[in-house]
Amino acid sequence: MNGSEEKIRLEHEAARIFMRLYEQRFGVKMRHIWHNEPARPDVSCYFAEQKLDLEIAHLYGSEVEAMHILGRDLSVETHRELLALLRTPAEHRLLTALNRIISNKADKYYDSSQVWLVIRNANPLWSRREMLEHCDKLHMPKRHPFSQIWVVGDMSGQSGILPLYPLKLLQQEQQQC
Repeated sequence: MNGSEEKIRLEHEAARIFMRLYEQRFGVKMRHIWHNEPARPDVSCYFAEQKLDLEIAHLYGSEVEAMHILGRDLSVETHRELLALLRTPAEHRLLTALNRIISNKADKYYDSSQVWLVIRNANPLWSRREMLEHCDKLHMPKRHPFSQIWVVGDMSGQSGILPLYPLKLLQQEQQQC
């Protein structure tokens, strides 16, 4: 499988997991996904019979961590970089990586009337719980194209989903804890 095929497979898998978890939690049907070309968000689906576009991102932490998590062959230098990362507090790496994804995606324009950003956590050192504990330290850009931003807490979705935006959804989540 080449890099492009792997990217599409990971995006579809993330979208299916998010849609299933959202549907279970809120009772709103999300169905029929398809992949889009670059000017549009990654995946489209039907949300309560209305079209919804999902921009998918994966949270690895760093490029070196992504290589390790995805099972790439690692050089001696890459192993050294991974060990050096372990000296950086996990909370700091989590916030830096999340802020980087949100900031990068916020600068994009999507040919869509309604787009949500779905960030799937791929780093086994973090879960939905850690993200909830530290999400008050996230930097949310004043302007971005997303009507909602969600995190899938882990690769399989076992720890659930977490809303990051709008703030009202995040506050409701924090009150339930």
